[in-house]
Amino acid sequence: MTKSSAPGKIILFGEHAVVYGHPALAVPVTQVHADVEVLEASRPGIWIEAPDVDLQSELNTLPSDHPIASVVHNFLFISRLSPFPNLAIKIDSTIPVASGLGSGAAVTVALTRALSAHIHYSMTNEEVNAFAYEIEKLYHGTPSGIDNTVVTYTRPVYFVKGQPMETFRVGQPFTIVIGDTGISAPTKESVGDVRKLWEVAQQKWEDVFDQVGKIAEQARKTIENGKWEMLGELMNKNHSLLQEMTVSSPELDQLVQAARNAGALGSKLSGGGRGGNMMALVEPERAESVAFSLKEAGAKQTIVTQVL
Repeated sequence: MTKSSAPGKIILFGEHAVVYGHPALAVPVTQVHADVEVLEASRPGIWIEAPDVDLQSELNTLPSDHPIASVVHNFLFISRLSPFPNLAIKIDSTIPVASGLGSGAAVTVALTRALSAHIHYSMTNEEVNAFAYEIEKLYHGTPSGIDNTVVTYTRPVYFVKGQPMETFRVGQPFTIVIGDTGISAPTKESVGDVRKLWEVAQQKWEDVFDQVGKIAEQARKTIENGKWEMLGELMNKNHSLLQEMTVSSPELDQLVQAARNAGALGSKLSGGGRGGNMMALVEPERAESVAFSLKEAGAKQTIVTQVL
């Protein structure tokens, strides 16, 4: 049996503005993860079991564009393995699906590593990352590459569209609480709505995106210098700008305010918006009480994570 795991991820700063050439910061969330086991099957074929998405099928009975099937098909293609082995693949994930936490990228990375280890097909981190990015493109059109990079390297990432991705160090660990609205909201829709606003008044929105970009730049310096307490104010400013972009929602705003009322140093939505997750910067001793307040305010799930 061969096993592999990959973490979730969350965007700290720079949502939406990143599409227009401004920086974004994202970090791994190791408290949630995708876990994959690969072993020899006693029956012919490649059998896939993923209880979280109610899947139990042989590979060739799945549509070729099925997210998990496409990973296996593409991996078998690049590995040039012939004949194909009889395999049993089991996938478990604690990462909420379609909530901005990188569920798809985590499954791809964990599955790719488990398969490569099982058949002794060596892949570097760079090769795993490039492969995962190609899979992301199948489902997100023009993804930023943030998800697969954070998940592959399990490192904080600083990303500017069209430039090489940079990882960066955390001067002092800090704690965030993530609250899930339980509302699935496709990123493609909110990105499209922001694009419509931009098309009508480009200069106005370029100014807004520029402000978001400057917040992301300042946040990186703050994190590297270990002055994490200062991130709270930056989160609050970033959230206000995301509200201006119309990508927040009453549910997100309610959780953001509940976190602040409970003593968080700052809070904001994370990801595409209109649903999905928000996050709050907290002093470690306040993490559980803030998480409790978020649940009281309607969060379907909370995750306390330390950024290292």
